[in-house]
Order: sequence, then C-alpha cells, then structure tokens
Amino acid sequence: MTQPKPKTKFTVADYMNTPDDVRCQLIDGELILAPSPTTRHQRISLRLAVELTQHIERTGLGEACIAPLDVVFPDREVYQPDILFVSNERRGIITEANIQGAPDLVVEILSPSTQRHDRGHKQDVYAERGVREYWIVDPDSRTLEVLSAGANGWTLTATLSAEDTLASPLLPGLSIELGQVFAD
Repeated sequence: MTQPKPKTKFTVADYMNTPDDVRCQLIDGELILAPSPTTRHQRISLRLAVELTQHIERTGLGEACIAPLDVVFPDREVYQPDILFVSNERRGIITEANIQGAPDLVVEILSPSTQRHDRGHKQDVYAERGVREYWIVDPDSRTLEVLSAGANGWTLTATLSAEDTLASPLLPGLSIELGQVFAD
C-alpha cells in the first residue's frame, strides 16, 4: 500500500514569485487558483465599494481598497478580499505593494469556488489576526452577514436581506440600501 505524498506547503515568498497573470491566493500554505468573478459578483462588489468609499471619504475614517490587492499575513497566508477598509489608526499596514496585516474590515462576496474558504479557514484567520469586522455577501440568497470581532471569535451582528439597510458597528453613520446593491 502506498502512502499519499504530503502536500507541499508554500510560503509568502513562494506566492510573491507567482506570475502576475495567475490569479490565486495562498490559503494555509496552499496556492488556490481562482477563476474570474461573475458579472453579478462584480456588480455587487462595485456597488458596495462605491457606497463604502463615499462614506469613508466623507468621514475621513481611512481608506478602502478593492480586489485584486494582497492582504499578507506572516507565514502561509495571502488573501485578496473583494473589498477592505483600513482605518487611519492602522494606516501603517498599507504599503505600495500590498496590505501587511489585518484590515479593519474585510468583505468577501461568495462564489462556488471560494465559499468553502471564505466561511472556513479564511474566516478563522481573519478573526485570529485582528480583523474587526467581516461582511459575507451571498449573491444567491441576496444576503449580507455582518460579523464583529469578539473575545471568542466572531459574533454575528446582523443578517441582512435586499430589503434591509446596512449599518456597521465599525463605521458610524454608514447606511447602504441593499436593494440597490443586489439589483439585477
């Protein structure tokens, strides 16, 4: 009986040497290839990013960024969240090349190829590394979950539908009509 070969664990340095035209993330030392997002995914991402960016610019709270942009955690983790926010207090993690550490807010829009990671290992790492708020957007069910960091991991703050208005404990005054975000 043959033993299965152990999987090679890649490092951040290995990831940084992948070709620029290869869209992937480094999740628990494994290079995960990702297909291009769907049109619906991109519409939702754009609408959320515009609303979030306008609020952040109006209030001067920090900076929002969109994918593809690497969020680098030491060792074996490099993610490309769909949208992220870094507060002025954490601005030092923003470099010319990438984000070095935990953004304050991470937004992941689920797709069949990413859902397992977004709700699994990545969600755990985001909590462990200090992300303060995590939005999980499900285009199929037209819902958005707001998770807030707590002493024992994530607390589900809200599960919102297309009929609801998004408010964020992290971003005072934010108000986004989700019907517009999920519109076809």
